[in-house]
Amino acid sequence: METIQLAVQPRGITGKKVDALRKEGFIPAELYGHGVQNVHLMVPAKEFNKVFTRAGSSTMITLDLGKEKRPAMIHDVLRDSVRDDILHIDFYQVRLDEKITARVPFEFIGEAPAVKEKNAIINKSLSELEVEAFPQDIPHTIIVDLSVLADIDQSIYVKDIVLPKGVTIDIEGDTVVATATEPISEEELAAAAAPADVSEIKVESEEKKAERDAEKATSKEE
Repeated sequence: METIQLAVQPRGITGKKVDALRKEGFIPAELYGHGVQNVHLMVPAKEFNKVFTRAGSSTMITLDLGKEKRPAMIHDVLRDSVRDDILHIDFYQVRLDEKITARVPFEFIGEAPAVKEKNAIINKSLSELEVEAFPQDIPHTIIVDLSVLADIDQSIYVKDIVLPKGVTIDIEGDTVVATATEPISEEELAAAAAPADVSEIKVESEEKKAERDAEKATSKEE
């Protein structure tokens, strides 16, 4: 597997002063791990965005600290809720001789014959799998080939997925990943799009009001 490297620098600035770093195109970050002393870092924003697109949070990267190379995972990315800019990054340093768990997204490829020939709809029941492996063996995505779905009601199960060497999962093999389902008819689409008929509700509400008024009149007479 190709090694993804990211050049980072030690950071001496902390607290509110890190805003100055952001204006200069850097993202404040923290590196930590089991038995590892925390390291304050600053990361070039443009380079990080490229690496994050390739690695996500499931692929190991190598942090280049000049004389030091640290294997790590992108553990958490804090974004601005309005502008979506990245405000802070947490890296978790891993050991190459210890297995870890990670959630790896599916990458759906291929065209299902059931869609092309029978107008089926692909219902995707899962979007990712939790896997266990050595950090360097965890894939960026897990491939699911939809071209095997030739008929309506045919499914792809977890047991059908070919995992990379050294990667294991702890989930029932009969768990459904994707199914080719019956297409929605024009009548069903029309029914779903039609506005709700409130006439019966209105009539019922008027009847209830009449009943309440009658009850009030009776109670006053008593």
